[in-house]
Parts: sequence; C-alpha cells; structure tokens
Amino acid sequence: MSKLNNSTEIKVRFSEVDSLRIVWHGHYVKYLEDAREAFGNKYGLGYCDVEKAGFATPIVKVDIEYKRQLRYGDSAIVEVTYVDSSAAKLIFDYVVRLKSTDEIIATARTIQVFLFLDSRELSLNIPDFVIEWKKKYSYI
Repeated sequence: MSKLNNSTEIKVRFSEVDSLRIVWHGHYVKYLEDAREAFGNKYGLGYCDVEKAGFATPIVKVDIEYKRQLRYGDSAIVEVTYVDSSAAKLIFDYVVRLKSTDEIIATARTIQVFLFLDSRELSLNIPDFVIEWKKKYSYI
C-alpha cells in the first residue's frame, strides 16, 4: 500500500503578512485547507463527494509546528498525506516547504470527523462511502 499524497503550490500575498512582514500564523490553516481540497479533488474525496454522500467533515483538531517564516512573495509547496485510521475520522499530515530551497517551513496535522448532514449528529462509524474509498486505494 502506497501513501496517498498531493502537493499544492501557495504564493504568499501581501494581505497575508503581518507588521513583521511575515505570514501571520493563522493563514497557514488556509494553506492546509487549499492542499486538502486539492487532495480531495485528485482522489475523489472532495467536499462535494462528502456532501453527496450525506456528510460534512468539520475539523476538530489542527496542530501546526512552525519552524521558519514565509514572507510576502514567497512560493511554498504544501504536501498533504492521508493517514489511515480505524476510527470514523479523516487524518492528514502536512509539510510546508519553501519552493526555492525546499526548506521546511512548518509541519502540521488535521483531524476531521463525520457529521450527518440531515441531523448534524456525529457518525461513530466509518461511513460506507469512505469504506469504499479505502478499498479503492488498498487501505482495506
């Protein structure tokens, strides 16, 4: 079984830097989402796919370790990797690198759970569509 991952390029915009001219820490969450959305589109686990199956996947945990800073005009590559879990959740690991040097800027992990769209109740079991998705990519 090979790991499922995808890379997305991020270009730092002026509106994303603070008074120190570095990217404000909260913008990294958006960069992670951009990478996760591209991953979902590539592997058939995008927002529309999840919604079509009757679920939402809110984030319940974000953990980011900042190692260096991005600055206005920098380009970064955000690599996202799916982490398999036997629980009813989606886990992704991330590495943010400066494109020009491949230097690690940050590492992160997000955890999402499954909520039924109709009731907004938490699903305690892995949804059938995720089981089928895992089979497709040899996780089951």
